[in-house]
Amino acid sequence: MADDSSEFDGLNVENSGDFAAVPDAFQRLWTPHRLVYVQDQTQPDEHSCPFCTAPGLDDETALIVARGEHAYVLLNLFPYNSGHLLVCPYRHVALYDEATADEVNEIASLTQTAMKVIRSVSTCDGFNLGMNQGRIAGAGIAAHLHQHIVPRWALDSNFLPIIAETKALPKLLGDVRREIAGAWPA
Repeated sequence: MADDSSEFDGLNVENSGDFAAVPDAFQRLWTPHRLVYVQDQTQPDEHSCPFCTAPGLDDETALIVARGEHAYVLLNLFPYNSGHLLVCPYRHVALYDEATADEVNEIASLTQTAMKVIRSVSTCDGFNLGMNQGRIAGAGIAAHLHQHIVPRWALDSNFLPIIAETKALPKLLGDVRREIAGAWPA
């Protein structure tokens, strides 16, 4: 390791000036524990997909907050923030351009409703919305289309997840599910 490198609880941070390529302003945080996401190329089929399995379970067990005709909304089991929701079509389809017009319309409608509900129950300051399309784009479950709705607060950014590999979530998933489901319009 170069002299100007630092180590934080086993995570190595190196100065970009030490690399053979043209230096840039970025520092590199090496996280080899995330290599599994790059190397593991297996994707679930309809029989092993958690997004295909969830609608067959009761809402509380599956963390489902709302069901539509073509899509449903559930809490992310590994949330970035409290209230991190996913909107999934019932059909096992991988990419947005493979979704039907009805699925796309309902995903959009459920996303708008989710934003309104989350804002009303958590007074968040903003949202990150997104779909990672394919493994190369960062989709953990690339085989089943899903949209992320991540509520954000002005002061929710910190280094705890990076340095301590810990995410502080102030509410339990079950409590968040009940709160959002209870505020969802009929």
